[in-house]
Amino acid sequence: MSKQEGRATVATLCRPTVSVPEYVITMEQTLDLARYVHPDHPQLELALRLIENTGVAKRHLVRPIEETLAHPGFEQRNAVYEAEAKARVPAVVRQALADAEMRPVDIDLIVYVSCTGFMMPSLTAWLINTMGFRTDTRQLPIAQLGCAAGGAAVNRAHDFCTAYPEANALIVACEFCSLCYQPSDLEVGNLLSNGLFGDGVAAAVVRGRGGTGIELRRNGSYIIPRTEDWIAYEVKATGFHFRLDRRVPGTMEPLAPVLKQLAHAHGWDAAALDFYIIHAGGPRILDDLSKYLGVASEAFRFSRATLTEYGNIASAVVLDALRRLFDENGTFDTARGLLAGFGPGITAEVALGNWTTGRDTA
Repeated sequence: MSKQEGRATVATLCRPTVSVPEYVITMEQTLDLARYVHPDHPQLELALRLIENTGVAKRHLVRPIEETLAHPGFEQRNAVYEAEAKARVPAVVRQALADAEMRPVDIDLIVYVSCTGFMMPSLTAWLINTMGFRTDTRQLPIAQLGCAAGGAAVNRAHDFCTAYPEANALIVACEFCSLCYQPSDLEVGNLLSNGLFGDGVAAAVVRGRGGTGIELRRNGSYIIPRTEDWIAYEVKATGFHFRLDRRVPGTMEPLAPVLKQLAHAHGWDAAALDFYIIHAGGPRILDDLSKYLGVASEAFRFSRATLTEYGNIASAVVLDALRRLFDENGTFDTARGLLAGFGPGITAEVALGNWTTGRDTA
């Protein structure tokens, strides 16, 4: 992982806003559906055990489960993705701006991350044209980093505000994972994903000056060599087919030293921080990272809460876990922490920061 040796930035990651759709599916309903849709699957019992072990109590879907099961085709699903993104993202953006005490005209960069639908031009263009952002606002859509994109969005916003210290960035994560459900796909990894992933939209502002939240200090990226096919999409006529290698849950052993190295480069001990915002890919990811970092399981309580209540909402997970840190309202000024997103590659996007209650912006 490379080091950032430039001057420190004062960019602050402000309180995220998160919204989940109104349709809910519980763990019990998920298991019943798996039995109903795949009664003769030779590995059904294995898939059911894996789903139960995710710890997901419920998930939120952008469409009723009956409609999702019907699978009207990739074209119609992508149309749903675009329509729902335009219907749901603006309210989340408005609240995130308000929480950061920003207006659309104050934003210089929009980072939009999503891996569950496709639009060109990106939703960023639509947001600029409909929500009052300036026409010279930079656009950075990120579509192929999957769950790691939440961390990447924070880091690219941090990089931008380091290069332009007076600038402000808006991060938007829009994930409708249920639109990737493939009822005819019988691979165990796909069946597991059907019981793990949920839908959600999140947004947060990174302020170049002022603001309450995480004062971003350092970031880094790392890819585990020769693992690029462990988390992947196969793109077929029916859309995106999720592929998950059985070795993925074991990736925290090689990644924990990477997190330690980044913290050490900043003079911090990764095992002795005050808060941890970690992508919740599943309970074993969190258990193993707790083990290999040498921190208590309770340190990942925000990520576990997201996983239990919403499932894996892909790039939006780290923003929802961070929202829970804000809502707990128990963080003291200058508390130090780590944010990490993991996804295809296998890629890690990691950030270090300390809590701040705001500064004089003059």
